[in-house]
Amino acid sequence: MDLRELNPVTAGDIVQYAAPQNYDLVGQSFTFLLDSGYNYELKFIDTKQVQWNFAGEQPKTSEYLCCKSEETTYLLSYELGTEPRSNHTWVIDLENWLVTLISSKIGENPKFPYLITPKYEFGAIQRDGVEYTTYPRHGFTSDMIGNVVQWTYGAEMATVHIYYNTNWYRITYPPEKKGSMMFNEAMAKIPSSDEPTAYIKIKEGVYLFSLTEQNMEKLLGAAMHVRSNTMCFIQNYNRVYTVGRAFGTATWDDGDKPLHLNFAAYGKVLDPKEQEEYIQNLLTDPNPYLV
Repeated sequence: MDLRELNPVTAGDIVQYAAPQNYDLVGQSFTFLLDSGYNYELKFIDTKQVQWNFAGEQPKTSEYLCCKSEETTYLLSYELGTEPRSNHTWVIDLENWLVTLISSKIGENPKFPYLITPKYEFGAIQRDGVEYTTYPRHGFTSDMIGNVVQWTYGAEMATVHIYYNTNWYRITYPPEKKGSMMFNEAMAKIPSSDEPTAYIKIKEGVYLFSLTEQNMEKLLGAAMHVRSNTMCFIQNYNRVYTVGRAFGTATWDDGDKPLHLNFAAYGKVLDPKEQEEYIQNLLTDPNPYLV
């Protein structure tokens, strides 16, 4: 018997290998000292709700998602309760007492109302008796450039990421996975799978990789079902394991559905020369979206 038949709904799903929600931070409060000059206050009320506000503003409460990359690094995500929808995602690094904020908002582009353009901020976590300093910080990096990694999210869901440029990445799908055919067929309808990205070093061997499906949204729209999805991965190369969150909109026959979920994947760093049959020249091909 094929054991995957016992749960056909999730067999090829991106959430199949997602880790359970993490509640280490329940009951704790933090003040994040952002380099933008603003302080941000956060309190984990319980296993479902987090209270948040910029210093001096009235606190608000949201349901949150929280997962753990390794012993001291957390990925926290929640929606702000606004319309159009907005999201704050934090990398909370309790080893170095640093934070990174990814802010994402739907509806800022009048021509492409689903389009998301994330913003990134860096800062430190306030500690009693520790003087605020402007460095060190998490920061943009080129460490990952030139690498190709296959990420496996479930029994039939895997992607191959090509990290070829500090502002862009490419994606393809392993042909042996049953879930790949639809995605590869969709990618064939556009000039390239290139999408804007951010690569941020959190600590040695641990990186934040953030991508947003902007070109796919502009060219394919609802045909791809996922609308300008923005995905944030904490990629731990000491374990070749990633945890992440997705935020955006899914469009199906019955209309739009809000998308906000956690996922996880196991990785394998590939040698492009040994994968020529489907990676081809994706590390060196020109980006057709740029002059």
